[in-house]
Amino acid sequence: MIIKKDKNQARLVRHKRVRRKVSGTSTCPRLNVYRSLNEIYAQIIDDTKGTTLAAASSKDIKAEKQTKTQQAALVGKTIAEKAIKAGIQEVVFDRGGYVYTGRVKALADGAREAGLKF
Repeated sequence: MIIKKDKNQARLVRHKRVRRKVSGTSTCPRLNVYRSLNEIYAQIIDDTKGTTLAAASSKDIKAEKQTKTQQAALVGKTIAEKAIKAGIQEVVFDRGGYVYTGRVKALADGAREAGLKF
């Protein structure tokens, strides 16, 4: 008997595997991405303290007539601006088990454009 996993369970397995290697510190926190069907969320997390230092989502940005990819780029720029205000220049990128393409890549590119290094 073959047991099939759904896509989200497979993503969680990939995410756990990546999280074994990727961890955020106070000097270089982790930029985490969560992508739902309609929205995209980004958090900058200090794993040593277990605190969220900055967060942004496409719900916060009321962008009319834009594609999801364009919204993701705006979320990337917003999270980078919040991080720079908080004194964070460099982060480690955690794609959350998602493939680095489309909205995830647009978020990363938007954050890089706004001055965040990873």
